[in-house]
Amino acid sequence: MAVTARRRPTRPGTADASASAVPGWECIVRDHSAQVYRLAYRLTGNPHDAEDLTQEVFVRVFRSLDTYTPDNFAGWLHRITTNLFLDKARRKARLRFDHLSDEAAARLVGNGAAPDRQLADSLFDDDVERALASLPEDFRAAVVLCDVEGLTYDEIAAALDVKSGTVRSRIHRGRQLLRAALAHRAPTGDRRRVAGPLDVLGTPA
Repeated sequence: MAVTARRRPTRPGTADASASAVPGWECIVRDHSAQVYRLAYRLTGNPHDAEDLTQEVFVRVFRSLDTYTPDNFAGWLHRITTNLFLDKARRKARLRFDHLSDEAAARLVGNGAAPDRQLADSLFDDDVERALASLPEDFRAAVVLCDVEGLTYDEIAAALDVKSGTVRSRIHRGRQLLRAALAHRAPTGDRRRVAGPLDVLGTPA
């Protein structure tokens, strides 16, 4: 996944002081591409959609820099990435495939492994990836932002534009669904479980 750094045009009359307050376009691409891709991958569950989402995020950022008020830039990126993902997911949910034949439906999912699997692709085992991808999008976004990205409830509420109570509810329900999907990982007898970056079996509900 590559994002091309284009020089952000300067508006006439823009003071030099404002340029120091807002990151330059080249710096944004250099410093935040990996972070945005990692979050996009965790939300979408596959490299192809993650690359598409990452490109959309930087297009949105490029178009919005003129109106950005210097604050928490990483939080702004989280908000853009998550909201674009949820918008895309809701649009897809409205599509109907009722008339697809079994053969046509089977062709919707490829069997080959995607090239250029990024580091983010190796963080979790396949069963954890599948369990995470199976969560409803709203629950998945809250769990990823909390348990993978490490955001606080208030930061997640700001990113998703919902109340903190809603965030807590989504995380609680998402973790419950993950525990059910990953019940085979629970320690039994002498079997010990090794904690990982998404330690849902050991995370309090």
